[in-house]
Amino acid sequence: MKTEPSRIPARIRQPQTVLWAAAGVATLGFLIALEFTARGYGLPGPITHHAREVVLAPDSGPLLYAGLALAMVVLTWRQRLVAAGAAIGIDVVFFLVRWAAGAEMNFGNGALWAVLGIAAVAVTRRTGPERLLLLKGTGLGLLLVAGHKTGDTWLLITSKTRPTVLDPYVALADRALGDPSWLAGRIVEATEPAGPFLLHVVYGQLPLAAALVGLYQLRRVAVERRFPAHHLVRTFLVIGLLGPAVYMVFPVVGPVYAYGADGGQWAVGHLWPDTLPSIGTPHPVPFDEITPRNCMPSLHTAWAVTLFVHTRKGSRAMRYAGTFWLVATLSATLGFGYHYGVDLVAGVVFALTVEAAMRSLARGWDRSATWLVAHGTTVFAVLLVSYRWLPVEMAEYPWASGPLLVLLMASVIHGYVRTTALWETTTAPERQREPRPELV
Repeated sequence: MKTEPSRIPARIRQPQTVLWAAAGVATLGFLIALEFTARGYGLPGPITHHAREVVLAPDSGPLLYAGLALAMVVLTWRQRLVAAGAAIGIDVVFFLVRWAAGAEMNFGNGALWAVLGIAAVAVTRRTGPERLLLLKGTGLGLLLVAGHKTGDTWLLITSKTRPTVLDPYVALADRALGDPSWLAGRIVEATEPAGPFLLHVVYGQLPLAAALVGLYQLRRVAVERRFPAHHLVRTFLVIGLLGPAVYMVFPVVGPVYAYGADGGQWAVGHLWPDTLPSIGTPHPVPFDEITPRNCMPSLHTAWAVTLFVHTRKGSRAMRYAGTFWLVATLSATLGFGYHYGVDLVAGVVFALTVEAAMRSLARGWDRSATWLVAHGTTVFAVLLVSYRWLPVEMAEYPWASGPLLVLLMASVIHGYVRTTALWETTTAPERQREPRPELV
């Protein structure tokens, strides 16, 4: 395959290659460490889950095809047709074999095989920048799936290692915002069955939506023969990597489990969403070893916020889709009782802080980037400390604590909008001056 010479100077290209290699080694090391940790609890880790899907029925076929679509951004249209045809053909073979054997039916193996095939071609049939480009594409596709598997493993680990949860603290702090989960829960119940069905689809297919937006941003990679400095998938994956670490520090299961019927015998009471719980002095409460402690912060909110941010400079349809997905995701997280309102506030701050850091790494770090990330990190820490140590005061003075929470979140939003607007009007650092695909 004939390609145009790279426009990136050699003195810049070499550090970028080293950075990619270091990131790959760090990611592999993290996955191996997580695999061993999960094995210590008698659970399969992300590597095992990923490897099984080469032959066994996958958990999520759409996600595997989304990964294939991301990997194909580096291919020509003819190569994309070949890869897609191979994936579908392999899936048909697997379907027939499973149907004949009476095994579990699902699809997606062909997509994984096609991604691995692209990697094999890169190693055996390509050299130099072309090989690196193909490996970046396959790595991006595999990371989307691996990130999902990693998140599942993290959630299992939180349920095994955190026997108590801090829901009474968060529920009490949520009084500052007027207990929005209880209100949203009643609204969703009133819209059955159409409302809950739509929200479940939006909530469950957020990774697929991210892949579609990522495809939109990476649509010129095959022409430019290189990736843009920053795109949605990078932030999406980093949020999924860092967020579960906070779960370990602040384990919360959510109102539908702690105060609803889904919590079974472990629930404090079956009150959500009809009756507000009476909470005296908050204290950790024991919970089962199955339910993930995945509320603080709300990563679905964080992902939906980044999706919204990255669609602002797309087409009109893309902007409308990003807005719809944000509103629907926030409605689902509260309306299904998966999160408290304060979880969403923390999720917004967390998302914009990570997004600011990723954009800064892409454009070059400066004082404005340092202040923006430091401000977001400080606000996020203040929120967690307040939820843990000041929930009683927050519930007693909602007229003061509620506006303060909103003001803190708004300060991060304002800082992000103002700083990124300034970045767009100033000259980019030298390493980003060459022509590149559209960035968001």
